Amino acid sequence: MINTFVAPAAAVLTWLAAERIVSGKASLLGGASGAVAGLVAITPAAGTSGVAGAAALGVAAALACYWFVGSLKNRLKLDDSLDVFGIHGLGGIVGSIGTGIVSSPLLGGFRPADYSIPAQTLIQAQAVLVAIAWSALGSAIVWGIVKLTIGLRVDGDAEREGLDITDHGERAYNF
Repeated sequence: MINTFVAPAAAVLTWLAAERIVSGKASLLGGASGAVAGLVAITPAAGTSGVAGAAALGVAAALACYWFVGSLKNRLKLDDSLDVFGIHGLGGIVGSIGTGIVSSPLLGGFRPADYSIPAQTLIQAQAVLVAIAWSALGSAIVWGIVKLTIGLRVDGDAEREGLDITDHGERAYNF
């Protein structure tokens, strides 16, 4: 499907433009982050959106993800390794809810003529809320099991020395 190329391309260009406007320069990491945001966003709508809808999802996901990763995360003092939530989570939410909009035949989507954007978008939003609740519950259960069995932190000495050495007996970097 061409949509799986259009959305990431639009997201890459949008992310790079946002980076250039905000920080004065675009980066390769930003381009890769934009591509992932676009791919995540188009996944739920790949079979139902048209080309324009795919591009719109890519742009929307890139802007939302860039805002989170480049601004909100720092203001909230969040430490999110590799920005997994900011790109995959938020991009997936934008794409899932946006599917209700871009699937409309009025916007080039492939749904029946009597398709209702508000009704489908509400269904998509409800599905997102269920997925968030399910993920939170599962994470809380796993967190509790780990806390009770092996603990959540290593001791201070092991952390200072490095987990590669203390847990695995090897050094990852030689510099």
